[in-house]
Amino acid sequence: MRNKASIPILVAALFMSLTSCGQKSSSAKTEPTKTKKETKNNMSTGKLDTITFGGGCFWCTEAIFQRLKGVTKVESGYSGGRNKNPTYKEVCSGLTGHAEVIQVTYDTSEISLAEILEVFFKTHDPTTLNKQGADAGTQYRSVIFYRNEEQKKVAEDIKQGLDKSGAFDKPIVTEISAYDMFWKAEDYHQDYYNQNKNSNSYCAYVIVPKIEKFEQYFKDKIKKQ
Repeated sequence: MRNKASIPILVAALFMSLTSCGQKSSSAKTEPTKTKKETKNNMSTGKLDTITFGGGCFWCTEAIFQRLKGVTKVESGYSGGRNKNPTYKEVCSGLTGHAEVIQVTYDTSEISLAEILEVFFKTHDPTTLNKQGADAGTQYRSVIFYRNEEQKKVAEDIKQGLDKSGAFDKPIVTEISAYDMFWKAEDYHQDYYNQNKNSNSYCAYVIVPKIEKFEQYFKDKIKKQ
């Protein structure tokens, strides 16, 4: 991977061009969140939008985006699979096709989708197929689920721009697919880092370094606590 400090600058340039034209287990079932309902809710506020993506273990991505200015809600869950109402145990088998994802709701008057995806690409390795660190399997794949053509274009333009710029030593393998369904993960997965940072070694050895990387490169985007 190239000098990581250059990636925010590269993505910022792309953003300007766009705007100018651990093994865990549980058998508990989950509840779906449907696109139509989300769209209706977003229209009622006029300021909120939602994007769903995965970049490895959702404990990690949730902890990062909870700290991002302009983000109003983060939920951990599963998308992109075949089974309805999947459990964590089923997803971890790698047989359902789901990815561990987070669903991010954000205020468009405070942060744009391009800025959110800048953080997404910068805080995980988008060049490793079905793997992030020691977490391996299709459930840990790098993926963006777009809800409309505008989200698709922003995601594809940023991905292609980063590849052309040589920001990474290897091609980006992030999947960009149409959003179908988000299944909220079991309750114990929600707000996981904040609830378990003093009791789970995974938090200390895996999540903390990711948060520190985010805070190092995105100081101006950290939410006030």
